[in-house]
Amino acid sequence: MHIGLFLSLRGYRPEWLKGDIIAGLTVWAVLVPESLAYATIAGVSPVVGLYAAPGALLLYAIFGSSRHLVVGPMSATAALSASIVATVATPGSDPFTTATVALAVCVGIAGVVAALLRLGFLTNFISEPVLKGFIVGLALTIIIGQVPDLMGVAKVSGDFFEKLAGVIRELGSVHLPTLIVGLVSLAIVLGLKEVAPVLPGSLIAVGVGIAAVALLRLDEQGVEIVGAIAPGLPPLGLPALDLDTWMALAPAAVGVLLVGLAEGLGAAKAYAARDHYDVDANRELLGLGAANLASGLSAGMVVNGSLSKTAVNGAAGAKSQVSGLVVAGMVIVTLLFLTSLFEQLPEATLAGVVIAAVWELVDVRSLARLYRLASDPITRVTGIVGRPDFLTAIAAMLGVLVFDTLPGLFLGIVVSLVLLLYRAYAPHVATLGLVPGTTGQFGDVARHPENQVHPAVPVLRVDAALFFANAEHVRGVVRTTAAQPDVRAVVLDMGSVPSVDVSAVRMLAELRDDLAARDVRLVLARDLGQVRELMRRDLGDEGLADVYPDVRTALEALAPTAQETAAEGDASTMTPAGPTVPR
Repeated sequence: MHIGLFLSLRGYRPEWLKGDIIAGLTVWAVLVPESLAYATIAGVSPVVGLYAAPGALLLYAIFGSSRHLVVGPMSATAALSASIVATVATPGSDPFTTATVALAVCVGIAGVVAALLRLGFLTNFISEPVLKGFIVGLALTIIIGQVPDLMGVAKVSGDFFEKLAGVIRELGSVHLPTLIVGLVSLAIVLGLKEVAPVLPGSLIAVGVGIAAVALLRLDEQGVEIVGAIAPGLPPLGLPALDLDTWMALAPAAVGVLLVGLAEGLGAAKAYAARDHYDVDANRELLGLGAANLASGLSAGMVVNGSLSKTAVNGAAGAKSQVSGLVVAGMVIVTLLFLTSLFEQLPEATLAGVVIAAVWELVDVRSLARLYRLASDPITRVTGIVGRPDFLTAIAAMLGVLVFDTLPGLFLGIVVSLVLLLYRAYAPHVATLGLVPGTTGQFGDVARHPENQVHPAVPVLRVDAALFFANAEHVRGVVRTTAAQPDVRAVVLDMGSVPSVDVSAVRMLAELRDDLAARDVRLVLARDLGQVRELMRRDLGDEGLADVYPDVRTALEALAPTAQETAAEGDASTMTPAGPTVPR
């Protein structure tokens, strides 16, 4: 991997500068309040979210490959951070904050090492349905975790359902001023997103919340506020932790890295496709790793690429990472001179900003679309694996809701791999029939029942590679078909079999001999080059004696066998199949 620097600035044009500056200011208006909010999701002081941004934006601009991607604290990785750090430190304590910073360093090291080892392909193991289910479950968990702050009631720890039960129990203790502030903040963000999406709704809600506290003295009425935020730049250096804690955080950092990379890479690729340039998964790993290192070394939290802020960046006219550098500079200005403004920020407003930010991630429509993707005939044939994408999404979502964030992600990955293995073990074996009005075109009768099937010579097609794991399943299907009354031969269409192994070749040879003992012939049609070559090498030319170039030729060769069956039985029971199918 060639490690060039500032890739997005190559070929920079002066006329891009205005758009990059405007985009940077726009993203800053969104990033500041969201960083404060996401830090609360991670269980640390809001200022930790601001500490994370400048170094992360700078290092990603140096090492990343996307011109548009904006990195910073995000809800998914913030929630992951909170759950992971809670295993080594008490939430709300100083060691918890230190461990949160250390986790960012661990994620950064993991990203840089993975990039140098060119492990960007690992993102392929998190499928889109798994990520969709994971994000839906995570969004629901985040929302229910913010509801107590929105209502001014005590928080309950536990999984999603325990938190939901706690919220229900506390309904009688709602603090009305807090609830009003939270609902108004939520309405501002969601309302502006609908009627004026170009306006920074989060920043406006934050401004309204701060003004309300200052003018109405809501803090004296029991409305919780952020409180003191130390001005100035963050301290630099490694967090002071013992070796055991570092070692405990390191394995979980890999999971955080995968989640962050999957989300950020998706956003980067979307805008690269729009503007016709390339992003590289390994460069994204390096950029994400460097960004997390910079965040951790400046007392910040885990960061990753943000789809929402990248969308704001692109819509505002960004052409390069100059916009990210502008955001970094503005965050530094905020830390130096503007932190006092945010001290009066109501916790309920932060909760409203968080809920509004993740509400759109509860994408029920996408889950419904995944459910509808399987057509009825295929679902009837394949059973549970007919909707594998929907099942993996639901597994990931329920895993997050019941078992927590990282276990939920891995549960979704495991379920998708198990279903993949099941589909490999039990491939669809279609029964083919002649398409009416044609002389040699055959199709799956499960999809098209009007296709004409000859009862004496059924035609089967294996829709997968044949290998040791599924050979026995295919053998069983062929045997069952051959055992039907009046069957004298079976044609196995190999046109959809891209490859075979020695176990499959031996199975076919044994199956041919087994059926021959029952006076049933097994013939193959449309074998591909690799299949034919391996059969010839393993079985010799004799193994290719009953192999035909297509199904039509095979059926013509079997015409005498079928005619004998017709003479013995009632010819009227045979389904008409056109002139090329023996009658």
